Amino acid sequence: MIPTWKKWLSYITEVHIESAPSEVNPHLYVCMHKGKLQLCSENAIYSYDENYHNFAGSFAQMDLSKVNEQEVLVLGFGLGSIPLILQNTYQIKAYYTGVELDEAVLYLFEVYNANKIKSSLQMICANAEVYAATCQEKYQLICSDVFLDNITPAPYWETKYLEYLANCLLPDGAILLNTLALTKENQAEADRFFEDKFKKVFPNAIKLAVHRNYMLLSDKAWLK
Repeated sequence: MIPTWKKWLSYITEVHIESAPSEVNPHLYVCMHKGKLQLCSENAIYSYDENYHNFAGSFAQMDLSKVNEQEVLVLGFGLGSIPLILQNTYQIKAYYTGVELDEAVLYLFEVYNANKIKSSLQMICANAEVYAATCQEKYQLICSDVFLDNITPAPYWETKYLEYLANCLLPDGAILLNTLALTKENQAEADRFFEDKFKKVFPNAIKLAVHRNYMLLSDKAWLK
């Protein structure tokens, strides 16, 4: 349990909770900011409970009735912000599969947030690309949030990865993929990826500018 005084203090300043460095993330730690838990690396925030703005802002624009009682795949699980947003903000009950590469992240999730998720959840420690390539399941919603610090690894910029995701998707399902748009270089890279690759695999796709990210949605029919 996190002491109440730390929660109050977090509204004044960021409060460090625990460090858990690993080979994958040498600067991994949990802190509390304004009463919510953040999972952070040296240069990035991997999770922020219901305040994980890139996905929270995207979900606010989507018809989430399509997700209720459906299978949801989260690639790059962090501390579970995506199911927490769907559960606590939108009262969505779903059946989650979470894929996370770093065992230290899985440990931190188990300690701090696992008991907060009320829906069915299966956690898998695996490389997200390998999981997508070998997956035999079909999902209504796939959220791809794969970063190492503030970098998306090269395989996740490739058409092959998108094709793997498409093979895991139900016919009326959707993919929501997170890309950085913090700098002009980030924006240009994300724009090229969207136009040259993402839209080639998902012709009905749309790009959402949310917070400091471009969120790529595979089917604009999912918008409200």
